[in-house]
Amino acid sequence: MAKGEGAESGSAAGLLPAGIIQAGERPAQEPKKKQQLSVCSKLCYAVGGAPYQVTGCALGFFLQIYLLDVAQVDPFSASIILFVGRAWDAITDPLVGFFISKSSWTRLGRLMPWIIFSTPLAVVAYFLIWFVPDFPQGQSLWYLLFYCLFETLVTCFHVPYSALTMFISTEQSERDSATAYRMTVEVLGTVLGTAIQGQIVGQADTPCLQDRNISAVALEGANRTHSTTSLRETQNAYLLAAGVIATIYIICAVILILGVREQREPYETQQAEPMSFFRGLRLVMSHGPYVKLIAGFLFTSLAFMLVEGNFALFCTYTLGFRNEFQNLLLAIMLSATFTIPIWQWFLTRFGKKTAVYVGISSAVPFLTLVALMERNLIITYVVAVAAGISVAAAFLLPWSMLPDVIDDFHLKQPHSRGTEPIFFSFYVFFTKFASGVSLGISTLSLDFAGYQTRGCTQPRRVKFTLKMLVTMTPIVLILLGLLLFKLYPIDEEKRRQNKKALQALREEASSSGCSDTDSTELASIL
Repeated sequence: MAKGEGAESGSAAGLLPAGIIQAGERPAQEPKKKQQLSVCSKLCYAVGGAPYQVTGCALGFFLQIYLLDVAQVDPFSASIILFVGRAWDAITDPLVGFFISKSSWTRLGRLMPWIIFSTPLAVVAYFLIWFVPDFPQGQSLWYLLFYCLFETLVTCFHVPYSALTMFISTEQSERDSATAYRMTVEVLGTVLGTAIQGQIVGQADTPCLQDRNISAVALEGANRTHSTTSLRETQNAYLLAAGVIATIYIICAVILILGVREQREPYETQQAEPMSFFRGLRLVMSHGPYVKLIAGFLFTSLAFMLVEGNFALFCTYTLGFRNEFQNLLLAIMLSATFTIPIWQWFLTRFGKKTAVYVGISSAVPFLTLVALMERNLIITYVVAVAAGISVAAAFLLPWSMLPDVIDDFHLKQPHSRGTEPIFFSFYVFFTKFASGVSLGISTLSLDFAGYQTRGCTQPRRVKFTLKMLVTMTPIVLILLGLLLFKLYPIDEEKRRQNKKALQALREEASSSGCSDTDSTELASIL
């Protein structure tokens, strides 16, 4: 549970009577106060989401163009690096979830030790991703190694952090509120990642080849000095951005570690042995609402990741805004940041399923406009700001709906515990694996279309391929995802029923504990 006076005093005051509890008396006779998290607690929890988003945004938007135009990796090798890195990242999620489910509770909790020990190693691995080694023959292996290593370490941070949602409060409304704080900070994290990486790198003059028909010898003789100097400046700019982002990673992790504490469910403490991972996995994957939820978000998340991975190349070569794409990214993320609170109000007022349909579908007209319009910078900025509204919904809704699915699971499987990391890790597994496939295929498609490394312009087929990857393909994926959401069974009425049933379960567990413990023990357990 997060460190907040309201949370701790509320739980004790609501369950302990004013006088001495006599044997046989039920504390439930006095109304229980709602366990509220302080604003400080929610902010400390929310800040923990920034490292994953800051690094993920920088890698998602810039790694592809960095490998192709700065590290000068050939497109085929770049597609292998992106695919294998994302695929490995997806595999590590359930693996980390497995090991977390086997972890025992410590003084710091069950999840927090993973966050503490993974942070320094992840920072070193992230910095080395953006370093260009002096041995050209082993460059591809270098990037593949440190990309996979970083994704493993950041998974050891993010999976327990995601599961922490279920352990900061037992109240649905408090978890939803903390999730809204988290999503706001995470979108701010993407703004930071975009601004830091984009603005620092944008100041460097990345060299490009104006005429591909000039012989290599003549071109080398004419441009050797300028090209080498400019390329080195660009490489140093990427290293500087990596250093700044690594510093932010450490600061946010420290705030999370010092400001948040895990809280165990009252009924969970009564169970002696956790279930095995594979039995928990079978139960989780057979839970209908979970399968339908991840199926829907699989397609919608894939759509936005496809846009993210190819947006820099699309702006640079298809739209011709080589020096503006970092500013367009910043406009999208700032718009998303300011609309997160609006979507939180909307889902509270109209329900989460309605928010899914309205929020995610709003991206379709803007993507269509991008596909149809001619090169126009002002219209592109307007579309970018409008698209940020849909990005905000895509950020907020999956993490707001997963706790509802877990609550529904706990009601149907009340004696199962330790499954929360499985829910979160396998959701991330499916989305990451699909995004790895999409990025690998998209980069390979550019290779087949004739992508020219370090070219100032690209052939017509490359420009058309980029337009399809950023507009029409995401539209189809979004529509498929929205169709699957029709099958999702947890609406607002079902959520209210689950909330009442879980509250009854907690009160029963709390009252049964009163007959065996005194008031001090009860307060410390809760």
